[in-house]
Parts: sequence; structure tokens; C-alpha cells
Amino acid sequence: SETLFFEMADRLAEDGWRDLGYKYINIDDCWSAKQRDTAGRLVPDPERFPRGIKALADYVHARGLKLGIYGDLGILTCGGYPGTTLDRVEQDAQSFAEWGVDMLKLDGCYSSGEEQAEGYPEMARALNATGRPIVYSCSWPAYQGGLPPKVNYTVLAEVCNLWRNYDDIQDSWDSVLSILDWFSANQDVLQPAAGPGHWNDPDMLIIGNFGLSYEQSRSQMALWTVMAAPLLMSTDLRTISPSAKEILQNRLMIQINQDPLGIQGRRIVKEKSHIEVFLRPLSKAASALVFFSRRTDMPFLYTTSLAKLHFPEDAVYEVQDVYSGKIISGLKTGDSFSVVINPSGVVMWYLYPTALPAQPWHVVREQAPG
Repeated sequence: SETLFFEMADRLAEDGWRDLGYKYINIDDCWSAKQRDTAGRLVPDPERFPRGIKALADYVHARGLKLGIYGDLGILTCGGYPGTTLDRVEQDAQSFAEWGVDMLKLDGCYSSGEEQAEGYPEMARALNATGRPIVYSCSWPAYQGGLPPKVNYTVLAEVCNLWRNYDDIQDSWDSVLSILDWFSANQDVLQPAAGPGHWNDPDMLIIGNFGLSYEQSRSQMALWTVMAAPLLMSTDLRTISPSAKEILQNRLMIQINQDPLGIQGRRIVKEKSHIEVFLRPLSKAASALVFFSRRTDMPFLYTTSLAKLHFPEDAVYEVQDVYSGKIISGLKTGDSFSVVINPSGVVMWYLYPTALPAQPWHVVREQAPG
């Protein structure tokens, strides 16, 4: 009901979330009445949203936040509420704009591949035509298997701001791993598609719920950050635990996630010991490294060097551990180092060069990881 969203908006504004960049509060499926009105417009459920979506948007905007809403390109939404058929695209875009909506997630239940190929670009045009800036999240590729030739990521990047490539996340570690596996297996296709204004979306952060342990929660946050994923939380901010809140409000993590270059990271190492290393290139020749353990037995001592991870020769780095804040100064590319990674946990590093090899800067940049 609207009460949930009013209360969640208060939490975002008052508990430090907004100031860290968590600005969107998004309504999911099932918000509307079961029928359109006599003019064919979508209307919010009168019992659960008695003041309407516009009043909710005004409340959210007054707190320096933005409101997102859900639609579905089809006869019905996934939950069985009125969908947006092709003849309703412009009308619904206009309704969302008039209500003051700032983001639209457009799902794809109950529509054909042909309807999606027409409807998703059509909604982009309709949203732009309203004159209101509305972030556009598409489920299009998820319904087409997420991969070429069925999915054309060049076209997608021109149409949508972010898109769901794969299955819905569930509140479980198995679900997190299945998404990570799919993204890693297909990174050669997916990684180049992401960038400022057009992002792969591996689905929401489930930190703060029931399915993940403390270590697994830290892992999802780090892995989603290195994948340049939109950070959309799905949890109750009224009852969230201090430890979950601390993970989600890690300033350095959010800074890395929001890096202006917007390059998606990649898995660069997969060891027989079930340790994996992910790398994301950042602006100002910095990098983020995530050492991830799939082990379930005990903490693992993993030894490597930046040279083995293809960092430029003769460079020297300052390293900050993203979770502990600990700093290592003067780490040379050739130096061997070790990290202790807990089962299903991560160690995440933020590295920035203090000395670079004696060669032209542009050459160094081209040789930098990734």
C-alpha cells in the first residue's frame, strides 16, 4: 500500500541512504486496479493507493527522492493486472509522466517476441515524447534468452537505460551464484554492452533479508559493484540489521560502483582451488579487484601478484581494503601478496597507482587491465 512507500521514503531520506545515492524508490507489480478506467487509462488500486500515484510522487520528490513504477508490455502484467498493449504505449507513458514518475520498469509477460521488438523501442520514444526524464528499465533481453543472435545489445543500448538479461533473483545464495555464473560465462558478450546510460542489470540486492549469510551478503555487494550493476535494494529499511546496513552503505563500495567510466568488470581468474578473481578498471588508472571464494569449508590463504593479474610492469600501487579500510602502501606489480578469504566470502581491493612505468601515459592506459 501507499503507507509502505511513504514509510520507505522517510527511511531513505532520514537514515543516510539518499545522501549515498540511493534515490529511487520503485513500486513493483500489482499496484494498479484490475481494470482500466472508462477512458482506458491505468488507475492505481483505490484501496491501497487512495491518494493516487501523483500524491506519492510529490511526497517522494519533497524528500529529494525519485519514484519508479512498474509496467508490462503485454495483455497482463506478470501478476495478472492490466498490461500495456501496443495500442496503449503512448497513453501509459503520458500517465506516468503526468503522475511525476522518474523511472519505469517494463516487464514482458504475456507478449510475443514480435510485440516486444516493436513495443520496447516504441515505449522509449513515447517516454521521450513526454518531455519528462524517465529512466527506462527493460526486461526485453531476459525474455529472449539474453544472448545474440536473438538479443542485439547495440540496439538495446540505444533503446533502454538498463535491462534485465537473466532470471529473477530469489532470496538465496544459489540464486546469486546462478546469476554470477551466467554473467561470467557470457561476459565477452555482456561486458562491452554496458556503459554510462546503458547497463546490464543482474537484478536486485537481497542483502538484509533471510537467504544470505553475512559473508554472502558482502560477496553480493562486491560482485554486483564490480559488475557495474545498478544497486537496487530489495529489503525492508524499517527493520534492516546494522550489519546489512553497513554493507549497503559502504561509501568506497558505492564510489567504485558509480565510477564515471562505467566499465563493467570481468572474471579474470578461475582457480582449481575454487578461488575466482574479478577486475574492474576505474577512472584515473585505478582498479577494483575482488577475490571471491566458492569454498564452503574454511578460510583460504590465496597468494598471487599484480603481475599475474596482468597489471602494468614497474607500477606501484596504494591499496585500500574496501571492507576493512586497511591500507597497503607501495605494492609493486611484481610483489607477491596473500589474502585470507572466508568461505563464500570476498576480499575486495581498491588500487590506485602512486608511480607508473616510465612510458607515455596513453600507452599505460591502453595496457591497463581490461
